[in-house]
Amino acid sequence: MGRALLAEAGPSCSGTPAHAFPRLLPAPVSVTHRQGQAGAAMAAALIWISLLVGLLEGLGGTEAQQTTLHPLVGRVFVHTLDHESFLQRPEHVFSVSAPIPITYHAHLQGHPDLPRWLRYTQRSPYQPGFLYGTATPEDRGHQIIEVTAYNRDSFNTTQQMLVLLIGDPEGPLLPYQAEFLVRSHDVEEVLPSTPASRFLTALGGLWEPAELQLVNITSALDRGGRVPLPIEGRKEGVYIKVGSASPFSTCLKMVVSPDSHARCAQGQPPLLSCYDTLAPHFRVDWCNVSLVDKSVPEPADEAPAPGDGILEHDLFFCPPTEATARDFLTDALVTLLVPLLVALLLTLLLAYVMCCRREGRLKRDLATSDIQMVHHRTIRGNTEELRQMASSREVPRPLSTLPMFNVHTGERLPPQVDSAQVPLILDQH
Repeated sequence: MGRALLAEAGPSCSGTPAHAFPRLLPAPVSVTHRQGQAGAAMAAALIWISLLVGLLEGLGGTEAQQTTLHPLVGRVFVHTLDHESFLQRPEHVFSVSAPIPITYHAHLQGHPDLPRWLRYTQRSPYQPGFLYGTATPEDRGHQIIEVTAYNRDSFNTTQQMLVLLIGDPEGPLLPYQAEFLVRSHDVEEVLPSTPASRFLTALGGLWEPAELQLVNITSALDRGGRVPLPIEGRKEGVYIKVGSASPFSTCLKMVVSPDSHARCAQGQPPLLSCYDTLAPHFRVDWCNVSLVDKSVPEPADEAPAPGDGILEHDLFFCPPTEATARDFLTDALVTLLVPLLVALLLTLLLAYVMCCRREGRLKRDLATSDIQMVHHRTIRGNTEELRQMASSREVPRPLSTLPMFNVHTGERLPPQVDSAQVPLILDQH
């Protein structure tokens, strides 16, 4: 395509003149055009290399990280989803102080949602996420949680596998459990280990001597609480359940006494015989404190014994033994005939009023005065006389009053033409 036919001067090898066999020679190409082609080829090569490197990195990153955790039955479990554990960046990028928004999605392997004992929370994409909950004896065993992190800036995803080996706790049981409503914190503010340890240390002043352990942490919104107004200092609230092997202190027993409940019903603070060691770091609603004592086993419910299906004799329930026969013909006739009879009477009354109570012209004329009748007849007679005089006059009518009068030519239709058959608009010539 890029060649031209040029005749080379001089004889050919066989002695034939040069003009008889034209020779194909390349057309002259500029240096700039060659450099542009070389640059385009190099750019295409770089693009393909970058795509290949990205594909290899993506294939290498598909293998999810695996972490093994050991939750305990009856103990609170908290796992922090930290941004640094999911980010895959070079080392020199970590020096940048700009935060990266990351959101998480966690679910049980093979299921669309988390198990019933595990919850997930994250306040904003710039803060870490938390998996927390308390396993029950029915959840004992092996569970795999799949966590997918979404980078909202680069739209990259990273997957991590959490292998949960749920087992029984060591040490004594915790039959004495107390639940407190802390209104000064949100759930993600007490999930880290530092605030939780501070709460247990402060509660030790009210419940001693006891080795306290966290049993469960639940957001107040999950217990029917309302979302607070966006005002500074307003929190959602969190329920913290603490267990111990030691009995409740006298101070805690007084808080849940009937006298304290009566004071709370009247809007007064409950009875508290000891110093509130939780204040001012934790604002506890002492009217929502509940104590559970599991030291005494509850009696097992008796299994219901199947009966013969016949109710026993009861004075308040005496069903009739037999029902008497009833004839519903009379009720049916009354239900159908009475409305029909009423409709017939109303129809006859309406017909009488419309047809039989008409006044007529004679009664109308008799009720009208003679002067009014003479006046009416005079007007009608004068009107008829004027109409006859107008129809018998021989003076020609004005042109403007004719049904078809052309203002430009002055033409008018002949008198014998029926004006009712003449079109409204004539052709203008």
